[in-house]
Amino acid sequence: MSTRARTTAKATTPTVEETQVEKFVVPDLTVKDLLSAIPAHCFERSFFRSSLYVVWDLALVGTSAYLATTYIPQINPTNVSLPHPALYKAARFVAWAAYAFATGLPATGIWVIAHECGHQAFSTSKLANNTVGWILHSALGVPYHSWRISHGKHHAQTSHLTGDQVFVPKTRRDRGLPALNLDKENVEGTRVSADLQHAFAEALDDTPIKSILLLTGQLFWEVIISDVGVFLWLALIGLSVNTWGFLTVFRTYIMPYLWVNHWLVFITFLQHTDPALPHYQASSFTFPRGALSTFDRELMGGPGIWGKFCGFICGTATHGISETHVAHHIASKMPHYHAWEAKRCLEERLAMEGMTIQGNPGTWSEALRIVQECKFIEDEGEVRFYKNANGKAARVAVFSSEGISDSGVDVQ
Repeated sequence: MSTRARTTAKATTPTVEETQVEKFVVPDLTVKDLLSAIPAHCFERSFFRSSLYVVWDLALVGTSAYLATTYIPQINPTNVSLPHPALYKAARFVAWAAYAFATGLPATGIWVIAHECGHQAFSTSKLANNTVGWILHSALGVPYHSWRISHGKHHAQTSHLTGDQVFVPKTRRDRGLPALNLDKENVEGTRVSADLQHAFAEALDDTPIKSILLLTGQLFWEVIISDVGVFLWLALIGLSVNTWGFLTVFRTYIMPYLWVNHWLVFITFLQHTDPALPHYQASSFTFPRGALSTFDRELMGGPGIWGKFCGFICGTATHGISETHVAHHIASKMPHYHAWEAKRCLEERLAMEGMTIQGNPGTWSEALRIVQECKFIEDEGEVRFYKNANGKAARVAVFSSEGISDSGVDVQ
């Protein structure tokens, strides 16, 4: 750790003692440390095996659509006896809603495979990766290459306070909150030092704007191809509406499509947002720290038989994008079918460092808890954690090599 991480500030006397807050030891692992924990065969990519998952997902979506369009319209007085006429319309509504939910899961699996193409994890062929990825993502309204570029920056700078692309925390200043009140709030993650201005200068030079401008020129035609895919997608939707009517297209395609987008935002939010996850200033950021500042979560899982069943169905349908996310950030070229084994190996290695990568199950109630607990971060600090509405953080960063915390309070 550089000397910039060392603080010269003396401990103040806040009401909330730092010893009451869980210590987070900032990891000093290298990329080699992490990759060496993963078996070599986990990095092998197979076009044939990856294609089987595409066929499987498309078969699930197609079968679901066939069953829905064939049998849901048959819920009528001619085929089904219900005690009241209004119940037929209600039953069809419930059936279409169930169809949309059930179809949205394997459709999300299709999105995940297209996402792997963007990481070049589908096969060893760049042409195959980009062709399959463009087709699948375009079918879901995603500009493939444009997304691939911005998503690559997210992977390179995960939890980087000025470089990340998704779910970057709002600061106290962003929220328009009053200044820190040491009588009522704790000071975790708020280190203030003379060299912090230099760190901010580095951060400003590290923003994605400069890179995006450069990429726009270099990858112009790939961006155009991505836009063509989206325009074709819109044209096909318009043609379908003209042929079968808006209601039919809405029920069979748009409703599952909305579920796909729900799962993507929901899963990504839970992966990168939690009171226990650190966010790094430029001067303290490293790739391993960023990759480890996410959580694996069992999608819609939980205790008991029902929780395990739901977790298995949702995790399998979405190819473990929520359950194996940390392994994916460490080695994004690794196919999803190897990520489960890699996750287990990484857990063993990280346990040696006293680290865990498993968060709570990814449920709607967990998302509500996080929204309630994660309100803002402080304006300054090398390593920062979310604070709740009372200005209390769940963790305080400790640099293991120096034996001091990042709040400006020594932890002797």
